[in-house]
Amino acid sequence: MKTIASHLATLITGKNLSSQTVPFVRYLMVLVGVVLLYGWLFHVIMAWEGQDHSWFTGIYWALTVMSTLGFGDITFHTDLGRAFSTIVLLSGLVLLLIILPFLFVRHVYAPWLEQRNQARLSDLRDVPEDVSGHVLICASDPIALALVRRLELSNVPAFIIEHDSDTALRMQDSGIPVVKGEVDAVETLAAAGVKRARLVLANAKDTVNANIALTVRELSKSVEIAALADFEDSIDILEMSGATHVLPLTRRLGEHLANRVGAESTRANVIGRFHDLVLAEFHVRNTQLEGQTIRETRLREEIGVSIVGVWQRGRLVPAAPNVRLSALGIPVVVGTAEQIEELNRRLADDLVDRDHEEETGPVLVLGGGRVGRAVARALKKRDLPVHMVERNAALERKLAGIPDRLVLGNAADREVLIRAGIRKAPSVVLTTHDDATNVYLTLYCRRLNPGARILTRVTHERNVAAIQRAGADFVLSYVSLGVQTVFAIAQRREVIVLGEGVDLFYIPVPSSIADKTLAETAIGARTGLNVIAIHEDGKVLTDLGPRRQLARGTSLLALGSADQRRRFAELYT
Repeated sequence: MKTIASHLATLITGKNLSSQTVPFVRYLMVLVGVVLLYGWLFHVIMAWEGQDHSWFTGIYWALTVMSTLGFGDITFHTDLGRAFSTIVLLSGLVLLLIILPFLFVRHVYAPWLEQRNQARLSDLRDVPEDVSGHVLICASDPIALALVRRLELSNVPAFIIEHDSDTALRMQDSGIPVVKGEVDAVETLAAAGVKRARLVLANAKDTVNANIALTVRELSKSVEIAALADFEDSIDILEMSGATHVLPLTRRLGEHLANRVGAESTRANVIGRFHDLVLAEFHVRNTQLEGQTIRETRLREEIGVSIVGVWQRGRLVPAAPNVRLSALGIPVVVGTAEQIEELNRRLADDLVDRDHEEETGPVLVLGGGRVGRAVARALKKRDLPVHMVERNAALERKLAGIPDRLVLGNAADREVLIRAGIRKAPSVVLTTHDDATNVYLTLYCRRLNPGARILTRVTHERNVAAIQRAGADFVLSYVSLGVQTVFAIAQRREVIVLGEGVDLFYIPVPSSIADKTLAETAIGARTGLNVIAIHEDGKVLTDLGPRRQLARGTSLLALGSADQRRRFAELYT
């Protein structure tokens, strides 16, 4: 009732509605006149039939017939009366059920809704003065929407700048912080508090991003600008425009996929660093560790590195002591640089099949687009042989000299894959931008080479589970890479890309679990997060047993998904 009353009050007191409602008021006056006329004619015909009714009965009868209610308590007995009733009924259908709603919506409700939306838009013109250290995002896209949610988990405010009024209102209704305005306008960026921001993300087209960077630099020389670059040729232009960080995500997506190609089973792949610690992953196939449980490996006791998770068919499984390391499992370890080198020596000494690397063939890349070319170039820098399959013959000239061998044809063709070397490929990288194709090729490649490590890109998050079920060992999307990269820049730390749906979280220990042990908190069991280290007094401690106490003022380093991080916030803060 309060909402209805407030809407009616706004409707009545609207400054701009009076002139717009004149046609509707005029129509109401005509409608009242028609009802009065029908009421008078009602009395005339009733008197001719010999019936007598009060004056208000005529109005009552006219309204019931025009509105098609027709209670039937008052009726005519002659054909003239019935003909008159038919005329009243048909005119009522037009006047009350068609014209009246149309005029009300057009001249009353629509102007009121527009005025209300304009009032709401006026609240979206700026960022409150008391907000600082926020992130400004210059376009609404999948990266922007996911980044806002990711920043919320770390209590970092973020606002998306949107020029379209309807889209801005829909975003506000969805709970997304938004600023209405043109992304390359000085007035918009000034109202958005660009001088108080910690980061501006230019995620529009390359040409627009250059304009955004120049406009931001006109207002602030110090704020950091992260600009996405679709094309390699745009990198220099964006840097000249004033961008602090230029992010060619397409190329980096290929490089990260290439970085997870473990062609060398005797060395651990470094996937990230934080503070003095290194995060790495390694293959256990053809080593003494294959088939052992994490407890049986004794890596923590003998070397000092800690296994914090195991990749199994694209999913990161928490490192419980009884988790067994299969041939296709990829353990993730954390330790110092010296400890990782010691692990590499241990892997080389434990290698069972010394001829294994000679028997394997080149890495197979399916797709010669921008991501595929980035994968091939990154692998060539590591001196790894690369074969590529591309069905578009028009790209042959552009791909010249990038892979060691280019096979033109459809990757879904068995003969094409066999000619490309699928049988002996240690790793297969799928780089097509069609998720359905990648799911199909994952199943196909898994059948032709059950032991290969399959790495694939994904476009839509909804397809991650399907491609993991198909047998992919590692999945990474453009959106996930963009979110993790920009978030790391906002946090002023090195980018650590673990994989799709897995991130590294810095979580201040909440008061509800301070001074308790890890076993007492049951964080892993209740949330699914895997606590891998504790940041305490400037040091990162990785030797975490169930009796490790969580002191006040320390921070947890945990691996998990955004949903698991939200669950932690709901349970403990």
